Amino acid sequence: MEPLILVVEDDETIGNFISAVLTANGYKVIRSTGGKEAIQMNASHIPDLILLDLGLPDMDGLEVLKNIRSWSKVPVVVVSARGYEREKVEALDLEADDYIVKPFGTSELLARIRTALRHGVRSREGEEWQESSVTIGELEIDFDKRIVQMAGERIHLTPIEYKILALLSRHPGKVLTHDYIIKEIWGPYANESRTLRVNMANIRRKIEKNPGEPQYILTEMGVGYRMADK
Repeated sequence: MEPLILVVEDDETIGNFISAVLTANGYKVIRSTGGKEAIQMNASHIPDLILLDLGLPDMDGLEVLKNIRSWSKVPVVVVSARGYEREKVEALDLEADDYIVKPFGTSELLARIRTALRHGVRSREGEEWQESSVTIGELEIDFDKRIVQMAGERIHLTPIEYKILALLSRHPGKVLTHDYIIKEIWGPYANESRTLRVNMANIRRKIEKNPGEPQYILTEMGVGYRMADK
């Protein structure tokens, strides 16, 4: 059965374009032009994913996201002309699954949707990570044995480096904010932004062919880090 996507976009031209792209790629589409209507449609239609514009006429998209997240784990990809780092961080901290800045390419939009839909499946199956290992490109991580291999060769990481890599690997394709990573690794009251950068540089030096042009751990400037998708 085709996944159902709720497109929340008040610009008719953009809404028509997104709908046409999604329909041509095997998705069913329902549309809303306002925040209040979007909240109601999420409750009545139970979509598999929401594409949410932030600049809506009746209420701010972040308020829509906050309302939806108070009772629903539906994957939400924010699509917005607002490219400010602060708003990206705020949306991700409110548990948006991803954030795309307009204008965007069709292939990027579809890739982000596929990744977010996989996140949604995992959430419905339960919050705990179900797999004992993950393979992303030539990177292999065995969570049970805490073994990391690159192209079959074992990589030696410190305990903190392993925790960071494992955290990112459990959310492939999803942006994790600096604050989220720091809280998960060092606790809710830590302020370890410099330590995170140092550890990230060390991890990249160990797993990337060219740490200056990483293929596995990608930087979202001013926001956080994203593990490449499988």
